Amino acid sequence: MNNLSLSLYLLSLFMSTPARQSEKENDEKQITHDLTYNHDLDNNDNFSPDGKWLVYDTRTDEGGIAASPRIEMVNIETGEIKTLFEIKNNEIWGPGAGAVSYGPNTNSVVFIHGLANSTRENPYQQWRRTGVIIEDSNPNVPIFMDSRDVIPPFTAGALRGGTHRHEWSGDGNWIGFTYNDAILKALEDSTGTMRNLRSIGVSKKIQPVSVNKNPENISGEWFSALVVRVVPQPKPGSDEISHAASDSWVGVNGYRRPDGKMQMARAFLGTVTDKNGKSVHEVFIVDIPEDITKPGDLGPLEGTDTDFPMPPKGTVQRRLTFTANQKFPGCSEIVRSSADGRLLAFISKDEKGIEQVFLISPAGGVPEQLTYHESDVSGNLRWHPDGNHLSYTLNGSIILCKIGKETFGDRIETLTKATNHFPTNIVWSPDGKMFAFNRLVESENGKNASLQIFIKEYLSKH
Repeated sequence: MNNLSLSLYLLSLFMSTPARQSEKENDEKQITHDLTYNHDLDNNDNFSPDGKWLVYDTRTDEGGIAASPRIEMVNIETGEIKTLFEIKNNEIWGPGAGAVSYGPNTNSVVFIHGLANSTRENPYQQWRRTGVIIEDSNPNVPIFMDSRDVIPPFTAGALRGGTHRHEWSGDGNWIGFTYNDAILKALEDSTGTMRNLRSIGVSKKIQPVSVNKNPENISGEWFSALVVRVVPQPKPGSDEISHAASDSWVGVNGYRRPDGKMQMARAFLGTVTDKNGKSVHEVFIVDIPEDITKPGDLGPLEGTDTDFPMPPKGTVQRRLTFTANQKFPGCSEIVRSSADGRLLAFISKDEKGIEQVFLISPAGGVPEQLTYHESDVSGNLRWHPDGNHLSYTLNGSIILCKIGKETFGDRIETLTKATNHFPTNIVWSPDGKMFAFNRLVESENGKNASLQIFIKEYLSKH
């Protein structure tokens, strides 16, 4: 090798070394390793406010949340694991604890807790659970969030069933959730008419709600109300819905109305019936009044023996998408809002029948197609905290797409390599410099496989 060749060779090594180091530094990092149980993030807000911990449940593949005995947290730097809450002698039928989320500004988490009197004959169910808050500083000291009263006369501010997928508002004063009603489930069982409909509610930290003591009742610290109206048989072609779910808060502090005021709201998928009698999932929004203690025109907040608790006065439910008459009708995924509340993201099929990400304003209008992939976006839709990027999974990888008018190829970047076990449950750190996700990990002998938590640092190229 002559001197020139040697110099060029050494220069190439020098130039390539930083790139290799940078790539290594940005590799995925597995932070949980015990293959004997799952570490399930469950598509929630799992980062602590300081971004140093991740919270998760320990559900089983066979028993789901009912069989999850613990809520744990893991330090993203050291891998240290702490138990926040544990149910001693939990069984596959419950009570169970799962689907946990951190608060935005306090070191507290909220999660599902099945009823303490769960048995094999009367197990954990959608309509037999409640929300529990745990403060980091007080492990295993449950604060029951929503009240439950299933003995007539019912109580305003209390619910009659089970809450799920609890999500804190940006200011920490509200918690939103999906809901199933025990009273109407019993009515359904006795009459054979479909009444076990999923709906959406909110709780606000304004006053405790005490109810009569009963093994099925719970007195909670927050005031709760259902905010979405569902009916068993929606009128074909109308905006009535029979199912409401896949919900989330709109913006950190709501969205800006035409009058300039900020409006608290939740976006969700509602199931309408098209003109041909087929069910179609559409994007809806519900505006929520500051005062949820006053009953509205539809009926009492506490409900009746034959109907749901009704939305409070000032609640406004609106349909945003109208895909029912399109070639490929329907919307999917949790409806996610940008931090400023300007845009809602969801998944729907394009003109080719490919699942893509679409955007729409909380005020309505024509949805805007964001992605133009040649294969289906598979889900796990989350906004980056900057409000200018959306992440999702595609063909086994996590993809990040920028909002804007540049060509599509210039707006996307691949954040993780494709793997046989797809990443799930993406969640961004509060500062947007890191994301976490679940991936199934198998033991070397193939006898054990469980969900583990991975993290990866993110440095924006835009």
